[in-house]
Amino acid sequence: MITIACIMVLFLTGVILMLVYAPATEATVYHGPYEPLVGTEVSRAFASVMRLSFEVPGGLLIRQIHHWAALLIPASIMLQLLVAFFTGAFRRPRRGSWTMLFLLLIVALAGGWSGYALPDDMLSGSGLRIVHGITLGVPVIGSWLSTVIFGGEFPGRIIENLNLIHVIVVPVGLVMLVAGRARTAYKNKPPQFAAWGRGEHNVVGVPFLPNAAVRAGGLFAIVVGLLILMATLVTINPIWSYGPSDPGSASAGSQPDWYTGFLDGALRLVPPGWEFEFLDRTWTLAILAPLSVVGLFLIIVAVYPFLEGWVTRDTVDHHVLDRPRNTATRTAIGVAGMTFYGVLWGAASADIIALVFHVSFEGVIATLQVTLFAGPLAAFFIAQRVCLALQKKDRELLLHGYETGKIVRMPGGEYVEVRQPLDEFERWRLAAHTHVREVEARPNENGRLSRIERGRGWLAARLLADRIELPPAPRHEKVGSARTETATIDTQGR
Repeated sequence: MITIACIMVLFLTGVILMLVYAPATEATVYHGPYEPLVGTEVSRAFASVMRLSFEVPGGLLIRQIHHWAALLIPASIMLQLLVAFFTGAFRRPRRGSWTMLFLLLIVALAGGWSGYALPDDMLSGSGLRIVHGITLGVPVIGSWLSTVIFGGEFPGRIIENLNLIHVIVVPVGLVMLVAGRARTAYKNKPPQFAAWGRGEHNVVGVPFLPNAAVRAGGLFAIVVGLLILMATLVTINPIWSYGPSDPGSASAGSQPDWYTGFLDGALRLVPPGWEFEFLDRTWTLAILAPLSVVGLFLIIVAVYPFLEGWVTRDTVDHHVLDRPRNTATRTAIGVAGMTFYGVLWGAASADIIALVFHVSFEGVIATLQVTLFAGPLAAFFIAQRVCLALQKKDRELLLHGYETGKIVRMPGGEYVEVRQPLDEFERWRLAAHTHVREVEARPNENGRLSRIERGRGWLAARLLADRIELPPAPRHEKVGSARTETATIDTQGR
């Protein structure tokens, strides 16, 4: 609902901004109320945003609400992806919903980046200059690609091109993906955590009307109110302080919007001099390496549900969510991915870190380069061990109950602590999770194991050998029904 609220705010404020904004790079002279820029040659796009900010009643508020909503959308989608990943909500039958959520993130990033450049100020111009350099660095097709994107030599008609993406392509993509996820959610119903009366073959929730609708409406109102409050109290993107874009200048200490920081950080972490000559062309790894690494990372995120399903041969539908501690390897993979992303994101502010903490810029980059490889490995190991320790704690609670702090003396003279057994509801919550059986490599019709099957078996062993066997959940009889259910369900649905 946070994402939907932000999208609706974006659409409403965007329509209002379109009435004033002029997506044109033609030069004009500024004669507005902001005196420091009076008489300065600016683009029509910059002049229209200045008019919107200082002359249109409520224009600056609308601008800032629009910008804050654009910053919140990627955060909301990323949190949804993390929650779905750690709880296993991406498994069948919701793998399509995961894919659409990932594409929604990509569309939101494209919308934010394209809108970031539309004011045509010095900060956004510096960002476009970086994009221009990256585009030119792409081997073979770099010059052609730059001409297509910018419409000629830099800056070309980039504002006009980005405006089409921002006001047509991105809104259509957002509407289609949100509608697709809504249809999928209606068809498959929301997943649920294990609790009394819930199982893989039933979905227990609140009715849409009025309960869920009222909750959604309340959350929608809270999100909109917070966006208005932030836009009222916190200034964002003061283009009058940056000045108009100048192709021959760059803004010192420029920082991208937070959601594209990991891309900038990937460029900064490439060691200098990484290039070679091949086929009479110079191939620079300063561009190829970060593009390849970031592209591979995003591909893994997009296809992970299908990869895990293939490795575990899990072909049944799941409606009960996993507790992250019960899937230690998956949770460790997620924490490692977060660490990898975090290092790239932090590298985008390496110069700011060096300035604030009075350390050398080269030292900050070298530390982040080492952390980029060592950090995810350490995060994976630590997260996996923590999950296994929490599983052992759950097993102890199921077998012996809670510690009460009461010490009694037994007839034989020894002292023991009195433990309080768990009630059946708590036992169900801790023990009712899907038990995945071992997956072994299968030989082909000739009785031989292919390399793919061996790889699948190895991955399955690493992925599934991370669970401590817990006592089974108590059997229970549902209220108002003579049917008895059990929580032990394997991947074959038995």
